[in-house]
Amino acid sequence: MAKIKTSFFCQNCGAQSPKWLGKCPSCGQWNTYVEEIIQKEESGKGSWKPSGSGTKKTNTPKKIKEVNYEEQARWVTGDPELDRVLGGGIVPGSLVLIGGEPGIGKSTLMLQIALTLTGKTILYVSGEESEAQIKMRADRMAVSNPDCYVLSETNTQQIFQQVELLKPDFLVIDSIQTLNSQYVESAAGSVSQVRECTAELMKFAKETGTPVFLIGHVTKEGSIAGPKVLEHMVDTVLQFEGDRHLTYRILRTSKNRFGSTHELGIYEMRVDGLRSVANPSEILLTQREEVLNGVAIGAMLEGNRPLLIEIQSLVSPATYGTPQRTSTGHDAKRLNMLLAVLEKRGGMRLGNQDVFLNVAGGMRVDDPGLDLAVCASLISSYEDTPVSEQICFAGEVGLGGEVRAVSRIENRISEAEKLGFKKIMVSKYAVKGLDLSKFKIKVIQVSKLEEMYQLIF
Repeated sequence: MAKIKTSFFCQNCGAQSPKWLGKCPSCGQWNTYVEEIIQKEESGKGSWKPSGSGTKKTNTPKKIKEVNYEEQARWVTGDPELDRVLGGGIVPGSLVLIGGEPGIGKSTLMLQIALTLTGKTILYVSGEESEAQIKMRADRMAVSNPDCYVLSETNTQQIFQQVELLKPDFLVIDSIQTLNSQYVESAAGSVSQVRECTAELMKFAKETGTPVFLIGHVTKEGSIAGPKVLEHMVDTVLQFEGDRHLTYRILRTSKNRFGSTHELGIYEMRVDGLRSVANPSEILLTQREEVLNGVAIGAMLEGNRPLLIEIQSLVSPATYGTPQRTSTGHDAKRLNMLLAVLEKRGGMRLGNQDVFLNVAGGMRVDDPGLDLAVCASLISSYEDTPVSEQICFAGEVGLGGEVRAVSRIENRISEAEKLGFKKIMVSKYAVKGLDLSKFKIKVIQVSKLEEMYQLIF
């Protein structure tokens, strides 16, 4: 009987060591090494192999100048938000990983895409739900696809046998952490299993040209569970975000070999599935019956999409000693910097004030073009004076209190005009050489925070 071989793997980055280590030399994390059984199989075993039907592509070395490049025709899914985030649609042969918290709607999104891709043979493989459970969820949606097949299986060898018989055009795996390969002697979800199963699926996708979508779990820190090499192996990494207690979900991309990583998709969770939100600015702006202090509207960019978003602030005297600085949806360090600028350059005494900042709608933003809106919101709450509902802001604030120019100011102005705003405040350096007569909205130009304060308050 062959001796069982074991090795230690870092559960954070996937690094391997013949002995246990307290600190991983690769990623620097402590107490992440776990012993796993490894078993070396004969060459050719453990990975997907097509039948002798000519579907396998034979690769031979070529000179780079002799490579014939033709732009691959993307599949339009019918979901404008997903198509935008992917860069224009699904690329044949791509391996896409989508992660998110439990209950956020990952499986719903993938099942909805599988049901709307008509004219294609779809195989939806689930290791977490039975076929009856998948059917119950599909019945709640208002779409159907006669060519959508479901399979409840976790063993990759069994899955590939069904793939050989069905020959699907599109494959969904829910989820990668539940799969296991019989050629790796470790539990499902371990570093070895996740890496091996992903490698088999990647080989299948590249050799057959079949797009494969993998659903992945996340850790308590919000990152994709499993080794970091998982994100390196796939072509695209999508993050499905949002508060489970709110109706809106945000789809972002952190890696995309076939498009931009700055695009954003917004969905509304409904009883019958996810609905694409065509104009997210309208849902991100709160409908109020009265003007409130501490509220300002900022014009931001997410990829190529301009958005108007509501910034809410509350500044009140500190009661329990050290003042609190709490930020939801906005970078806390950026908030501290803006507070320091307001205190140093604007003369505001904020050292003994509690400051709470919230980005309405559950959004998480990092556009510096919102600095001016954040400052206006903070001043409004501190002075207890509301900002007019007819004005929005677009500008970056520097350490000297200057208002700096931001990118693509025309798009921001056009979005504000489209939503009915009468005025927009921008840096005077952002509109140099720009023909402002083509806009009906009034463009207010400032260069310092003092000018903004005098004009608004």
